[in-house]
Amino acid sequence: VVVILVGAIALVSDILVRASFSSGEKEGRHPAILILGLVFLMLSPLIATFIQLAISRKREFMADATGALITRYPEGLASALEKISDYHAPMVKANKATAHLFFSSPFGGDHDGDGVSDRHQKTSWFAKLFLTHPPVEERIKALRG
Repeated sequence: VVVILVGAIALVSDILVRASFSSGEKEGRHPAILILGLVFLMLSPLIATFIQLAISRKREFMADATGALITRYPEGLASALEKISDYHAPMVKANKATAHLFFSSPFGGDHDGDGVSDRHQKTSWFAKLFLTHPPVEERIKALRG
């Protein structure tokens, strides 16, 4: 799905850029078409990233729902997520390249050093666009709901 959506955006941008250059007459060329094509061309990787991250977050909710169906004990899964996310000690050797594979941050719960677990802080809608996993609170709420 991501490949098709990004491919469609890339094709539209390519068509717009080529259409602005292929016009035989100088007066037939429209700089607005060229600008629009270039904007699409520059934004397509960013749009692809947003789509990929949104799919990744959706898959987490689907995995939680499947786990609840298989175990028939969603409260146990919610409790396990709470325990994992409340553990704040960082790993001895944490790697940013593999951090997205963990249930909670391998760097510990307090990233900004203010003494408050980052799990209990509100995340802005803009910051949520860049998350690979939905916030644990939302996952727990969905499991208990």
